[in-house]
Amino acid sequence: MVWGCITYDGCGYACWISEGTMKASDYVGVHGITLMDSLEYYGYHPHNIYFQQDNDPKRTSKLARQWFKDNNFKCDHTFNWPSQSPDLNPIEHIWHHLKLKLSAYDTRAKGVHELWNRVEKEWSTFTAEDLEKWFQCWFLYLVLIFS
Repeated sequence: MVWGCITYDGCGYACWISEGTMKASDYVGVHGITLMDSLEYYGYHPHNIYFQQDNDPKRTSKLARQWFKDNNFKCDHTFNWPSQSPDLNPIEHIWHHLKLKLSAYDTRAKGVHELWNRVEKEWSTFTAEDLEKWFQCWFLYLVLIFS
């Protein structure tokens, strides 16, 4: 499993999650390193961002909610959205295009390490212009939904 985040300025860091089901503690652990490093890279502070996630139980757990509070994310800036909805969740476009890029390889990856190397390589090819386009579509959907 791969965890990743995106910003209007570009992709954040991606992280390989070990095999198996992700628990709330795993989710919080990823945020403590990968999310915070991504925010720092782009010069963002938790107070200045809108963090979007779906209603998966590990994301809405008491542990996760406390982590957001402890790390100065404004509660009203943490939204819960339908899962895997490309119209309402811009990162779903990234996952879709990442899968297309990975399927374009002539041979299947020989194990998780080779697959992860490919994921890292392809993840880094998404440009700020790609993300801007997807965010603009997302904003238009929000305007239509909430107007």
